[in-house]
Amino acid sequence: MSTRREELLKAIDEKYAAMGQDADTHLSGLLHAEPMKYWDFIQVDALLGLQTQRTNLPDEMVFLMYHQINELLFKMILWEMQQVSDTEDIKPEKFVMHLSRISRYFDMLSSSFTVMGEGMEYDQYMKFRDTLTPASGFQSAQYRKIEIASTELINLIDFRFRKTIDRDTPYEHAFEHMYWQVAGKNYETGEKSKLLSNFEDKYKVELIEFMKEYNLVNLWTKFKTLPKEYQKDKSLINAMRHYDHTINVTWVINHLNAAKKYLGNAAATGGSDWQKYMHPRYQRRIFFPELWSKDELDNWGVTNLEGCETIV
Repeated sequence: MSTRREELLKAIDEKYAAMGQDADTHLSGLLHAEPMKYWDFIQVDALLGLQTQRTNLPDEMVFLMYHQINELLFKMILWEMQQVSDTEDIKPEKFVMHLSRISRYFDMLSSSFTVMGEGMEYDQYMKFRDTLTPASGFQSAQYRKIEIASTELINLIDFRFRKTIDRDTPYEHAFEHMYWQVAGKNYETGEKSKLLSNFEDKYKVELIEFMKEYNLVNLWTKFKTLPKEYQKDKSLINAMRHYDHTINVTWVINHLNAAKKYLGNAAATGGSDWQKYMHPRYQRRIFFPELWSKDELDNWGVTNLEGCETIV
């Protein structure tokens, strides 16, 4: 028996002994196991069976699959964020590694809007979009989780109400004043659109629990609890700034421009005033405010800061 095989068998014995399992039983099971195949590992049949159109318009499939791809990328992003949040005494190199992965995913998302923007006929879109009412990309719970896991809740509060909210504010009250509420809530009457009430019926409890989970381990709080010398690491600061700008300016502006091509000034499928709700100059979504200069903050979403995310 080769030394390599002996080492493997010893490691297998140790693994299953630690689990209170008989290694021989598991090895015996390998005799009857089917070898892994690509389509089984990727679950190709299940994945390709998830596209169900509501109309017979071909370009609806483009719209549908594009948003499913977005959700898969959101899941990848949350996977990386969890690794940062769960790592105690995280070093700058690991922090940067995961932020760089996240930014690459959002760079993909930012540059992908031509797939949808150039991939659908206007007449087809204007027909099938009515069948989606009142659904909206606004209702992506994964995207809301990305925001919550990125920064302190105060930075996601509607800009008009931030001075009235602090760390002692109940989570539910903070939730009711998140910036996205402006997409479907009349603050004078408290009335909510079907878009917003459907979203909250499905996800409100889950999102509030997520807020609690990430209250002290979101990316921004995690960064601020690092040793001072780590907080001065330029590669980490650059990675934070690039991520902040990519998600809150570049991705949002590209999304807006793609929407404008089809909607003009019309309301979104969910009925939201999407331009004011989304545009960074209105809500000033900034995950890591202390990493930007006063001039950069004053011109957030107004002037092009691209290329300024990197400091030397």
